Amino acid sequence: MRKLVLFMHVSLDGFVAGPNGEMDWIHVDEELFDYSGQRIDAANMALYGRTTYEMMQSYWPTAAEKPDATKHDIDHSRWYNKVEKIVLSRTMQGIHLPNTTIISENLTEAIGALKESQNGEIVIFGSPGAAHSLMAEGLIDEYWLFVNPILLGEGIPVFADIQQKIALRLVNSHVFSSGVVCLHYERIGNE
Repeated sequence: MRKLVLFMHVSLDGFVAGPNGEMDWIHVDEELFDYSGQRIDAANMALYGRTTYEMMQSYWPTAAEKPDATKHDIDHSRWYNKVEKIVLSRTMQGIHLPNTTIISENLTEAIGALKESQNGEIVIFGSPGAAHSLMAEGLIDEYWLFVNPILLGEGIPVFADIQQKIALRLVNSHVFSSGVVCLHYERIGNE
């Protein structure tokens, strides 16, 4: 059975983006890419909300071909191009894209079927609206939260619309030289 794994940058005060979707405060560097890259490579499916999918689709398919492509650009572009993609969107309903499935309704049943279809992992990057919907249904199995040393004061919260308590267990933590801390939790049940 597949696990659904959330990768999310978050401010110390619990926001994934500023009030207008700003993400310019997120710290990324080669150390962070190397650490998370090995984990991401293990996933055989990626899940996005529409906005994040469109952002990813505008960059990653050709990122490796750019003359100034970094090692991360090359590696992640290759992974992105081969991985099966799932997009949660009501506005993209009926659109057919290569290697991409659009889920517009029956979220719990559709994700449940994907999780049971084979082994491996489904990784969700950012996509706070999609993540909130998945959290509300208790569908996320692991949380990889990259806590950035900044206070935003307001914005889009990492957790919203949780309908029930979700018990988590800390699996691991890692401190990067930048001050970013990765907290890896797994769900141990719903209450």
